[in-house]
Amino acid sequence: MTRTPVLGRVHWAWWVASASFIAIIGAAGFRAVPSVMMDPLHMEFGWSHATIGAAMSINMILFGATAPFAAALMDRFGIRPVLTGALLLIAAGTGLSVFMSTGWQLLLLWGVLVGLGTGSISMGFVATVSTRWFVARRGLVTGILTAAGATGQLIFLPLVAHITDSYGWRTASLIVTAAALAVIPMVWLMIRDHPRDVGTVAYGAAPDAPEEALPNGSFSAAARGLVQGARVPAFWLLAGSFAICGMTTNGLIGTHFIPAAHDHGMPTTVAASLLATIGIFDVAGTVFSGWLTDRVDARLLLVIYYLGRGASLLVLPMLLSPHAEPSTWVFIIFYGLDWVATVPPTIAIVREYFGASTPVVFGWVFASHQLGAAVAAFGAGYIRDAQGSYDNAFHIAAGLCVIAAVLCAAIKRRRSEPAALVTDNPDTLTADPGEHQGQRL
Repeated sequence: MTRTPVLGRVHWAWWVASASFIAIIGAAGFRAVPSVMMDPLHMEFGWSHATIGAAMSINMILFGATAPFAAALMDRFGIRPVLTGALLLIAAGTGLSVFMSTGWQLLLLWGVLVGLGTGSISMGFVATVSTRWFVARRGLVTGILTAAGATGQLIFLPLVAHITDSYGWRTASLIVTAAALAVIPMVWLMIRDHPRDVGTVAYGAAPDAPEEALPNGSFSAAARGLVQGARVPAFWLLAGSFAICGMTTNGLIGTHFIPAAHDHGMPTTVAASLLATIGIFDVAGTVFSGWLTDRVDARLLLVIYYLGRGASLLVLPMLLSPHAEPSTWVFIIFYGLDWVATVPPTIAIVREYFGASTPVVFGWVFASHQLGAAVAAFGAGYIRDAQGSYDNAFHIAAGLCVIAAVLCAAIKRRRSEPAALVTDNPDTLTADPGEHQGQRL
């Protein structure tokens, strides 16, 4: 009979999940840090907002491009080596930044190294851990690990803002480096690649149950997922709307809210706390959106979310002031609830069209999200440099949200069976789902 190893009567799967949660918290926090340092870097080196935004753009592009292949990397090299390598890349990018003196070094360190590092600790990692280690409570664990991103933002942003104001951005960078390195021993102590490595089975599985194969875990399957998605018009409509989602969240607000608030006289620490507060309401909004997605047409939800976000961005320039006024808090609460509320209905539509292939196809939709974020991170900085204000960046983002709502409204409801699982065997791929009968508006 298979023995179930425990540490203090806790199944090993929960230790793996705990270490994974901490790693994801760190990855989310590390990616959010540059927004706090934008003004200090601008004042010390004279780098434009566009240059600093370009570093964030590279970061976001690599984060998104790595996501579809993260599970494959872990299948090929193991979870612990990939996580360790990712954390070392983050530590190198942040630690070496204290010596930088030119813009290209910022692009290399915060853009390339930190982007590759955090991209390896993303949704592919969440899918790998939850699928390999859990049968029971898999949905709960997936939700908790997904919410870790907002938690990381909540923890790191106010702390880094305070350290940057009090001791300088170099001290803050070194603390981020130390935090990344501190996670590595925990990864090696608690995380294992498979339950069999510690003589057990996944949490909730029968003692004699075979290990569940992790689908979509190879590079070829990831590439075929893109080909499969590209055949379907709904994929492009979702990818386009989700790119706008990235533009109006991570790219614009996540990168430029703090310097935009600072332009209106708000202290960096206050602006960072407001941005972190968005993370609190983000968790509540995402959970509620998931509940609604089970009961309301996902397309209708997306239309409502994007139109509401556009309205909030349109009025944001009028709400910013030296102090956190009640009107500012209204924006923070509303925008936080809407921040990633688009994810559950977007996944639901992907699942409707692609069935078991949802993880890999959504990975490519998520890549479009990060590409959009990258465009906005640079574009908003360019507008700020050219016009001395972020106002038009917010207004353009509001207009883009209307376009996203139109794209989502154009998605047809699918009634036939979704496409088959993406595998390494091309014979298992179905024809273009659009060729099936039964689609209607």
